[in-house]
Amino acid sequence: MFDFFGTGFVMDGGAIIFPVGYVLGDVIVEFYGYARARRIIILTVAMNLLAALTFLIVGLLPPGEGWEHQGAFQAILGFMPRLVIASLIAFLVGQLLNASIFQRLKDTRFGGRFLWWRALGSSLVGNAIDSIIFTVIAFAGTISNVQLVALVGLAFLMKMVGEAVLLPVTYGVVRTLRRAVPDSETLLGV
Repeated sequence: MFDFFGTGFVMDGGAIIFPVGYVLGDVIVEFYGYARARRIIILTVAMNLLAALTFLIVGLLPPGEGWEHQGAFQAILGFMPRLVIASLIAFLVGQLLNASIFQRLKDTRFGGRFLWWRALGSSLVGNAIDSIIFTVIAFAGTISNVQLVALVGLAFLMKMVGEAVLLPVTYGVVRTLRRAVPDSETLLGV
């Protein structure tokens, strides 16, 4: 958690890196489809859970002789069940919604056109749900309701701004992949 530019509003650090995950998710759905994106999202959640459990187990083990940094290790990598659960649930639900809506917009509304609208439109829903789920599970009861609502709004805003700023990167990656593998059937592995 950090104070957003001295405003008194707090936000989680995940909001900074979060848009990159959505950009990657959009590119994966664009080329591989929703079914493969769903598998990758579930695998990502499983790997994050494995990492969290690893840190928990390592933190419970007695420190080696001469290791004086166990407190720092616990403070930084210690298992915080509420944050881990909040993060995993929010990521899973938000990414699955984003990927599903992105694919639905591609299949029924826009075809391969308007990547910017599909990316930002699907992210509006995915980011909103992710921000609400994470913030409520992670922080309800630990900060004031005003801060909780502000944190949800600020996290959502930062994620959307981040994704909009990274939209040229999304276009660049998609353009590069389309040139590298002009036959989408090959890329899809069909």
